[in-house]
Order: sequence, then C-alpha cells, then structure tokens
Amino acid sequence: MKIDYRREGELVLKNQIDIQLSTNRKEKPSFSNLKFGKTYTDHMFIMDYSREKGWYDPRIVPYQPITLDPAATIFHYGQTIFEGLKAYLSENEEVFLFRPDENIKRLNRSSVRMCIPEVDEELALEALKKLVAIDRDWVPNMEGMSLYIRPFIISTEPNLDVTPSQNYRFMIIMSPVGSFYKEGMDPVKIAVESDYVRAVRGGTGNAKTAGNYAGAMLVQEKASASGYSQVLWLDGNEKKYIEEVGSMNVFFKINGEVVTPELSGSILEGITRKSVIELLKYWGVPVSERRISIDELHEAYQKGQLEEAFGSGTAAVISPIGELFWNNEKMLINDGKTGDLSLKVYKTLTGIQTDKEEDPFGWRVKVD
Repeated sequence: MKIDYRREGELVLKNQIDIQLSTNRKEKPSFSNLKFGKTYTDHMFIMDYSREKGWYDPRIVPYQPITLDPAATIFHYGQTIFEGLKAYLSENEEVFLFRPDENIKRLNRSSVRMCIPEVDEELALEALKKLVAIDRDWVPNMEGMSLYIRPFIISTEPNLDVTPSQNYRFMIIMSPVGSFYKEGMDPVKIAVESDYVRAVRGGTGNAKTAGNYAGAMLVQEKASASGYSQVLWLDGNEKKYIEEVGSMNVFFKINGEVVTPELSGSILEGITRKSVIELLKYWGVPVSERRISIDELHEAYQKGQLEEAFGSGTAAVISPIGELFWNNEKMLINDGKTGDLSLKVYKTLTGIQTDKEEDPFGWRVKVD
C-alpha cells in the first residue's frame, strides 16, 4: 500500500509501520538563523519494547512530549544510547542520507554494551527513511545546512532495583541545523586535558551513551571559560596517549602521514572517522591507526613536522585545529590556518553528502 502523505490525521499501514500525520504543522524557522538542536520537525518515530513482546508497535506520530514514571530506570541508572546522522538536500532538490546503515549498526553495538535489546536494523532504517520522507521540507536548502537526525533508546520500566530494564522505547527525532561550531571551517583552539578523562578501556567509551557526554561537560565548561572551543582527551590509564577531541575523533598530519588514534575500546568508532580513513587510502595518502602520545605530538611540533590537525564527526564533519594548549605552551598548527588536506577532506565528504561529488564508495543513500 503506497503512503499518501496528504491524508493528514489518518493512520496508514505499510511494512508494519503506522503513520499518523500531524494536522497542526509548525511554522518553520528562518533557516539562515538556526541554532544547533533547538528546533524540531513535525513528526517523530516511536517503537516500544517489553520482555514479553519484544520490539512492537512501530509508528510515526506528530512530534510530542512523552510521559514516563518517575521511577523509570533511565532517570536513575542511565540505561540509554543514541545516534546522530544527517539528511542533505542536493541542488536538484533531492534528499540524501550518508551511510545510515553504519549508524544503525553502531546503535546496536552500543545497545549490547548497555544491556539494551537490539533493534531490527532493516526496520529501523526503513523507519528513518520514512520519517525523513514525511518531513523532507524541513531539510534546509542553504549551503552548509542539513537535517540532523537523532535516533535513541531509553529504558522505561519503573524499577529502582539495579537490574536491566524490561521495557524500552526507541525514538527518532529530527532538527534542522547549521554549523556545529560558530567558527565553521575556521580552525578552533583546543586545550589538552591532563586531569579528567573521558573514558577508560573496558568502560563505555566505545558506546554512544549519555553518561560519556555528561561526564565531559565540566571539563568543556572549564575550557570554554579559558577561550577554547573543546578539549583534547588523553587515555584514562597513563594520561599520555591521545584519544578524542571533544566529542569527535581526531587526526594529525605529521611529516606527510595522517595519524589517528587506534580503536582501543575507549574511543568511539566514528562513521565520519571511518569515511576519512577510507577516503585518504583511496587518494593514496599515507594513513595509520595507532597509539600516539601527546609527547610524540609535541616533539613533532617542535621539529616542524606537525602539519595539520582536525576533528571528525557527524555534527561538524571536519573541524580544523589551529592551536593546542598543553603544559602552559601554545602549539600553533599551520600558522592557525585551515590546512589543504583538511579542506579537501571536508569538501569531498560534504560534496558526496550533497550529490555535488561522485560517490565511488556507495555511501550516499537517496530518500524517495
């Protein structure tokens, strides 16, 4: 049965996903003045889980508040995971996703770590595409803007016993967004954090779960107060090996070779990170995944071999790093300017995402 999106207020069943369209559409904001994650589209996806039924009742409904019992385990034990990806509008007014299957796979990997039941990947991807298709007119038609998509799962059982919940809710919400950093593609200043750590091997660092981000906020506030956009995290054991920059993976170009920290169990496996590595290899640029210490990086800087640095992630795509502050010393990278390789990676990835560049990898997924 073909979905007729014009029939507002009705339930339409296709591939087991119920769709109830809003009868009270929101007034869209000015896309030229968007703040990240502040405005939400007309619809959302919801699916529930119980131990007896498994995942059931997948549905797209008007965007709305949800009601939870005060004893719901999400409030007390933080059993939750989430994802982040984007939809892009091409010059031909077509809507594309970028490697959405990788996000759904990572959602399930995070679920396993947080003792949350996995979702059917095919159904989750179909629901995501349907939701984007319904709210496609929320995809900004301005350069550098996109529709941010946030799938997430929370535990909903009212239970104060420290055990895995028997009930969950999977939701997807969406928000039109501009640049994540106000600097855009201008290099950001980063402070190296030597006291606090983001995660440790064997912990939840390789899962996309809320506690990882809450635990980083104090350090982020401290860095912001000192004039820095983000922090560079070191490992939780020796506090010497580089892990992530803020909530992004990080890359360094040292003497012609691009180096990124290896996935050690405490680093999130970013989809943009994976794409950057595959893209660099496709171009024949030397790239390695290995442990790299802050001392090695500082030594490369002193020798004039630290040529570029940048973070990678869904929100910013590529964020060049122009300065690192460590041990009361400022390391100015590439004279504080955006490097040629950083810019090339950014333009190529965003070009693939928006159908301006060829996609030899099959990363781009059209939303019908």
